[in-house]
Parts: sequence; structure tokens; C-alpha cells
Amino acid sequence: MENILELKTVNELQEYKFYVPSYQRGYRWSSTEVTELLNDISEFNPRLVEATDDKTWYCLQPIVVKEKHDRTFEVIDGQQRLTTIYLILFYLNQDYKEDRRDKLFDLDYETRHGSKDFLKDLENIKDEEKCIDFHFIANAYKTINEWFNNKGINFDKNNFKSNFKFHSKVIWYLSNEDDSIAIFTRINIGKIPLTNSELIKALFLNSSNFDKTDDKLRLRQLEISTEWDFFEHSLQNQKFWYFLNQNNSTTNRIEFIFRLMNDNNEENDNYSTFRFFSKKFASKKQIDLDENWNEVKRYFQTFNEWFHERELYHKIGYLVSIEDVNLKELYLISDKITKTEFKLHLDNLIRNSLKNIDLNKLQYSDGKNVRKILLLYNILTMLTSDKDNSFFPFDLYKNEKWDIEHITSIKDKIPDNKLEWLSDAKPYIDTNKSDGKNLLKRIDKCDCKDDLEFKSLFEDIVTHFNSELNDDDDINDISNLTLLDRETNRGYKNAVFPFKRNTIINRDKQGIFIPICTKNVFLKYFSEYPPKISFWTQQDRESYEKDLFSVLEEFLIK
Repeated sequence: MENILELKTVNELQEYKFYVPSYQRGYRWSSTEVTELLNDISEFNPRLVEATDDKTWYCLQPIVVKEKHDRTFEVIDGQQRLTTIYLILFYLNQDYKEDRRDKLFDLDYETRHGSKDFLKDLENIKDEEKCIDFHFIANAYKTINEWFNNKGINFDKNNFKSNFKFHSKVIWYLSNEDDSIAIFTRINIGKIPLTNSELIKALFLNSSNFDKTDDKLRLRQLEISTEWDFFEHSLQNQKFWYFLNQNNSTTNRIEFIFRLMNDNNEENDNYSTFRFFSKKFASKKQIDLDENWNEVKRYFQTFNEWFHERELYHKIGYLVSIEDVNLKELYLISDKITKTEFKLHLDNLIRNSLKNIDLNKLQYSDGKNVRKILLLYNILTMLTSDKDNSFFPFDLYKNEKWDIEHITSIKDKIPDNKLEWLSDAKPYIDTNKSDGKNLLKRIDKCDCKDDLEFKSLFEDIVTHFNSELNDDDDINDISNLTLLDRETNRGYKNAVFPFKRNTIINRDKQGIFIPICTKNVFLKYFSEYPPKISFWTQQDRESYEKDLFSVLEEFLIK
């Protein structure tokens, strides 16, 4: 027999009997959790869904059960929630004479003798201290009483009751696996979490939702299962995932597509996406199965096409990285226009992302815009090369948390490890310069104990290596900035230019990715021959700036 997944109203639970087995911990909800549930139900306002006779409903999240015999269920997961539901129903029942009260579901704790009787006489609690579970249950029931009492005489309890019984639903997961403890263990160590994607998968693949005699349907479900695994496997590719995303989700990545498809997302409802798909399967016909899955496929196939088409990959990847695009909107637009028109649309989106940036005034302090400029500069430089077929590694860019790096040293960043900094700078001091030999002597004599002495020496060494610049007062503008992974950047901590250059070369030899424009800077790609290897010169700086402006020119709004 197959597992069954469906939605049940609180009212539908009342015909069942439940027992909580010995491997479960006891009831432990605090007043805070009980109050939050009551507030959520009270604040929920069901509304009619357009073009249907259905109303929206509040999701109480999953309850995993196993049927032991007719209408009696072992609760594998969700017993805290189920117990609280019972307590609220019991409280609401007290407004009526006994012969007019609703029949409530039975709830019994296997290891708590007398729990069933205790739960049927909550108005006369006397022995709650006898066991810890009864104490927590009594406290929860007291919280429910106080919550309603605090609402005052104008509170519509009947409306609350209607919302709770008929417009609140649990995700009912009926397992037919033999070993209940194995199910419980897997759920609670997170191997089979009831995520939106797992629940949606049951909608697509659970044949109990469809005509079991339809062989064509079973074949279709097998096909969907195979495609599902392929989509998930493809999205586990870090390059593909980080091209589309910022976050490091490691499981159920296909849920990303389902969230995009959800037109009724509610931030406070963790299962909003599942509920959206549940409604799409309302008629339980194969046409729903095919239409819904084909839409999922179209999303995946579009993203996959973007990923493999080099220009689309780089331009969309840039927009995603700067968080300046809605992927769903982009998908819908791409579906309506030609590829040529779509590329022009992307170019316009990129222009708009730079519309408030003046390159001539851009400074290190404006980190967000500097990052945009340098990221796009690297991407476009890769794209404009006829011989370069490589793809920018958005996965490394996001995971390695790249920094904005000063190309040559600045005087306002005193290093923490003074001796190490001096040791790194010393081999590159140019003794042919007027201050070179004196600097070497001062380095040899400096023991770094006198902060003022070190500060003076540090600033003089920085001046020595910046001596080829016309003016180092504008050292924070875009012509002295580049992108670099955080480990490399923070590893050499405001080192002098030639030490940085040597570090970059060595890391490049080790196969560590260095952004192409950063590599061009430190390898003196823009410099006249022969270059001055140990210095970042005014000519280097102007040539670098000229190239940056040239590459970005098409996208700068004048």
C-alpha cells in the first residue's frame, strides 16, 4: 500500500482515535507557543477564491500517522500540535450543555496511565503535578482560558470556532510503512523532512490521488519521477544553483521552482507553496497532472537554457547577484518575446542597475555600487573576448565573499602584525630611489614597540610605493579598486603593491580563481612595456580606468 497525503480540516479529525506511542516525548508546548497558535487562528480571515466556491484556509502543518485498526491512528509526528488542537476544541465545547457538545477525537498517551480520562476532565484538574506531561497540558489549557478571557465581551468566539474547525487544515500524512520507529527516526533526524517539495512530490506521484486503474497514468507518474530526480540533480550543480540563487540550500532545491510558481505566497505560512499546488490538483484528473508538471518543466528548461547560453548566463547571473531582478517576471517575459528581444531587455535592466552611478565620483565608501561596477566589468570583459569561452564562477563569487580591494596600499589601514608587514615589504624597497636605502635602515632598526615610530615608518613605506602616482589623495576612487576573494585579500592585509602582485601570481599558479580584471591589473596587462613591476604607476592607473570606462560605456546612462 502507498502512503497517502491529503488535507483535513480540524473538524474531520474529530471522528478518529489517536494514541501517542512510548517512543515519543511528552507534551511540552509552553504558553508562548499556545498563544501564538491562538493568535494566528484569530487573525486569519478566510476569503473566497476567485472563480471557485472555495475559501482560503489556515495551515496547521503536518501530522504523520499510521493506522493501527479502523479509525485508530498511531501519531508518529505532530503530537504537540494535535494535543493543542484537542485542548482548544475542549475549551470551545464548554459553552454548550453536555448533550449538545461536539464529539471530540480520542487522544491517549501510551506511557501516561490515565491520560485519556485526564483529557476528558480538564475543567476539574487536580492532579496535574503527578506527571510532567499533565503539568504542561494543564498549563496549556490554563493559557487557552486566559487568552479567551482577555479578549473581552466583543470578541466573536463563534467566528473563531468556525475558522478553527472548518478553515484550518492539517497536512495529513498517512504512512503504510511497517516500522513506525524507523519513520519517526528519519523524520526527526531530518532525512525526510516534510518540506514543501516533498509534499508536492506526493501530489504528483501518489497514485491514490488519481484513478488507480489507469495504466497510462502510472506510466506518466514514472516519467515524472525520473524527470524530478534529473531536475533536482541538475540544481545540485553549484554553478547552476548560484547562477540563479544567493542562498546555500543543499536539499530539495527543486522547491525553488515551486516557490516561483506560487502566486499566493504568504510569508507567515511555511506551507503556502504546498497549499498552492494542492488547490491546482483539486479535480484529481490527469489533465491537472500533465498541465502542472509541464509548467514545472518549462521553468526548469528555461533556466537550463539560460545557464548554457553564455551571454544569457552572464547577464542574468549579474542581475541575480546584485539582487536587482525578479526571476519569475524574467521567466514570464522571456516566454512572450524573441530571444533577440529578450537580450535587449536584459541590457536595459543592466543599464537601469547603473543609472544612479557616476563613475567619475565613485569611491570605496560606496561599497554596493563599487561592487556592481567591478562585477559587471569582469563579466563584460570575459564576454567581449572572442577566444574566451569560460563562464564567470558565480558560485565562487558568492561563497568566497569577495572583497573590494585597493590595488596599491593606503595609509589609513595600519596592519595588526607590524613585523610581518615590514618583512613582506622589505624585499621590494627600491634602493635606486632617494629614500630607498634609508627605509631599509629604518626597517632593520624598528622593533615595532613604539606605535608612533611604526606609524611614521609605515606611512613613509606606503609613500615610497605610491611615488609613481601623481596624487595619492584620491586613492579610494575606482581607478585603485578591484575585486578579490576575501581569503586572498585579508591574507595580505594592505600589503605593498609588489607583494600583492606576487601573491596573486602564486595563487593563480595554484589554480585559485582570480577575476580576470584583477589578474590583468596585477600582471600589468594595461601597462606600457617595459612595466615598472614593483609600482602601481599613474600610467597604470589611467590605463586601467580607461579600459574600465570603455568596457562599461554601453551600459552607462549618460
